[in-house]
Amino acid sequence: MSILMNSKLFFLASIFILGALASQAMARSAPHEAAMRLRHEQWMARFGRVYRSSNEKEARYQIFKDNADIVDSFNAAGDKPYKLGTNQFADLTNEEFRATRNRFKGHMCSAQQGPFRYENVTAVPTTMDWRKKGAVTPIKDQGQCGSCWAFSAVGAMEGITQLSTGKLVSLSEQELVDCDTKGEDQGCSGGLMDDAFKFIIQNKGLTTESNYPYSAADGSCSASKEGNHAATIKGYEDVPANSESALLKAVASQPISVAIDAGDSSFQLYESGIFTGECGTELDHGVTAVGYGESGGMKYWLIKNSWGAQWGEEGYIRMQRDIPAKEGICGIAMQASYPTA
Repeated sequence: MSILMNSKLFFLASIFILGALASQAMARSAPHEAAMRLRHEQWMARFGRVYRSSNEKEARYQIFKDNADIVDSFNAAGDKPYKLGTNQFADLTNEEFRATRNRFKGHMCSAQQGPFRYENVTAVPTTMDWRKKGAVTPIKDQGQCGSCWAFSAVGAMEGITQLSTGKLVSLSEQELVDCDTKGEDQGCSGGLMDDAFKFIIQNKGLTTESNYPYSAADGSCSASKEGNHAATIKGYEDVPANSESALLKAVASQPISVAIDAGDSSFQLYESGIFTGECGTELDHGVTAVGYGESGGMKYWLIKNSWGAQWGEEGYIRMQRDIPAKEGICGIAMQASYPTA
């Protein structure tokens, strides 16, 4: 009888202790929850986010909370040379983010064949920043449209146009989105930079951003706008695949279109510093390499993105350079190419 009584007392005591611990945990988490909800409200105000209903707001808050926890945990560890932040993509799941932003149609192909005009370059500057040489237009934003391929190609074309003419002209991504639709390139559904270069060559040029402004949506091709050429290219070449040294020669000579694996949440939430991954080599995003350098003993590529100036380092990301893997960080050396004037 006493054994049974002791068992009941032990059970009741356990329930009491567990209840007390749960209450303490809730008491501790309540301030965290309140602070997180305030943080979400401040984030909404900063980025002008408005939700259609209270249910949608709550669902987006839970995603924001998960991403904020990832950011806080990563930054608190402090063991990487870059930081994460609750940027404009912080209320998107990684799956949603990849579906709307990363639509480079990567092909796992053999090394590119053909000429590489910078093959015999023997000396390159220790650093390069094509922004400082007037060959890079301001950061653009592709919006919720998988047109990264167009922005990458246009960025490279703007660069070679400035180098060959002395004039920096913002060219039209929307013309590619609307008019380059007879092959692999399919507007917001994705495309390839090389195919964009082919279209521009066949079209005998590309018009300006101001003449054919970006709408972040698929549209009908405007023949009148398309025919008003502001810049032309004669051809394009591929950088020899899986060679960061070849890519360095190319980027030292002009802005270059590169494809990367930008699917990880660490890329989605990148804020500053030299990005070292996590990422693989499943190429899903087109960007423009506009320079390179070294900071704190670590070499990096300077990459112009198309997610607006509020992402990353005012729209740019520095990515680790000269890593052991031949493909380069996030596969950056796998499928690089550039237009020729």
